[in-house]
Amino acid sequence: MAQALYRKWRSRTFEEVVGQEHVTTTLRNALRDGRVAHAYLFSGPRGTGKTSTARILAKALNCADEESRPCNTCARCVAINEGRMLDLTEIDAASNNSVDDVRELREKVGFRPSEARYKVYIIDEVHMLSASAFNALLKTLEEPPPYARFVLATTEPHRIPATVLSRCQRFDFRRIHVAEIAAHLAHIAAEEGFQAEEAALHAIARSAQGCMRDAISLLDQMTSYGAETINLEQVQQVLGSVASGAVSAFVDGLATPRPTVAGQTNNAIAESLQLIHELLLQGASLHEFAGQVVEHLRGVMLVQMAGDSSLLDDRAPETVQKMKLQAEQIPAPDVLRAIKQFSQAMQELKGGHQPQLPLELALVEVMQGAQAQEAAPVPEQPSSRPATSTPAPQAAHSPPAAPASTDRSAAQSSAPDSKKSAADARIENADATQRMRTRWTEFLEIVRNRCGPKEQASLRSVRDFAIGGDSVALAFGNNQFAQGVISETRTKDIIAGILAEMLDQQVVLTCQSGDTATLSAAAGRGRQETQASGPDPLIEFAVKELGAKVTDRRQ
Repeated sequence: MAQALYRKWRSRTFEEVVGQEHVTTTLRNALRDGRVAHAYLFSGPRGTGKTSTARILAKALNCADEESRPCNTCARCVAINEGRMLDLTEIDAASNNSVDDVRELREKVGFRPSEARYKVYIIDEVHMLSASAFNALLKTLEEPPPYARFVLATTEPHRIPATVLSRCQRFDFRRIHVAEIAAHLAHIAAEEGFQAEEAALHAIARSAQGCMRDAISLLDQMTSYGAETINLEQVQQVLGSVASGAVSAFVDGLATPRPTVAGQTNNAIAESLQLIHELLLQGASLHEFAGQVVEHLRGVMLVQMAGDSSLLDDRAPETVQKMKLQAEQIPAPDVLRAIKQFSQAMQELKGGHQPQLPLELALVEVMQGAQAQEAAPVPEQPSSRPATSTPAPQAAHSPPAAPASTDRSAAQSSAPDSKKSAADARIENADATQRMRTRWTEFLEIVRNRCGPKEQASLRSVRDFAIGGDSVALAFGNNQFAQGVISETRTKDIIAGILAEMLDQQVVLTCQSGDTATLSAAAGRGRQETQASGPDPLIEFAVKELGAKVTDRRQ
């Protein structure tokens, strides 16, 4: 049975380790000067060469050839390459993480090497050790025998106790650059005797996201495809990705002028929605497509912010030219908004009856939201303001003048009370608005839990809200789709209940179009002011005691 390419092409010397020169150079110098530490911590993303480098270090420590180190030809190097060196112990901490496993290791450390110069212990995924196991390992790491060396490897260094970190020399392995991965894949293809297009190798390298092992595994999979030459179309079919031209066309829709007449059909939105539908029917990965869109928009953003394409050296020249053109056509705030929306859609894309819905919602929000927003990037929360009371119309009638002997204390006291109630209402509305502003993210999360991601995504398009008395108004700009989702009776009642819990009062919810939320005069005055606006005591006295009549001059 043929050996997997990622195993066959595993690095066997420091020179073969790709993209980690800062690690390999330091280790070679330490070997040359005889300053190898007793314990190392190799941290970094998966598939970047941590365990391979640990094995190379074990060979170099025990190699019989002092010049090459490792030579891969002496008995010790061959034994390590073939996995039969007794003095090299590899432990998978994911499945051997108990304190008993570490105690067994401590007992074996006390015995001298049987055939090599050093006993080397490689503990992979060391962050999976239990707290008790870490405590049992501490003393051995601090004062190991002179013939023992430890290499700890992890993808999550933040989970390593500080007491362990302080006893190790730490090396951080970085994600490997796309160009370096593509070059290594081309070398493998040439050595293995099969043909591969440069564009296909770059697509494989980008999909690996800095992980060399994933890239080689995908290349191995492509060799079984059956074609004489690995081309870009085959790679895209296997990955479920979309041609870069389709992604560019999708992003072009963001630069298409939006209609300004209410009710006019937006052809750009319709075409983009149709593209999503076709991708779904073709079996393409919508998650992969959303990732491609975000990556393309990131390139547009980098061109806008950096002023050149120097940060896009891993992209094809024609793609870079397209990004430059789109950077001139699409406003920077729209690009930032689109990156946020499609990144959020990637997290929400799952199976179900309508798997494409989060992507469609993100598209509609981005393209309709850009029509209403022309200046600043969309904030995390909608703009908000305390509702101001609309001045009540003056009475159409005037009360008759009271006689000099009439007690005016009631009239004198009622006016200040009424003014105080209005002021209190305004303060209460401002407090509620501020409370809603600071808890907007929490509000969206509660809506997602009780209603669903569609309702949460629709509320992200809110441009403004106003609070007055027991009324809350939400303005959705020109996004009629989002307004319709929230206006549905059941959804509206649930969201009104959530707002009532957060504001600690009864809430009547209103959904509006436009960029500014408005309240009625009654709602703006608030509950306290409404309760205080009873009959005028002076008018009551005149009617009951003096027999006066109230007339309406408008009649």
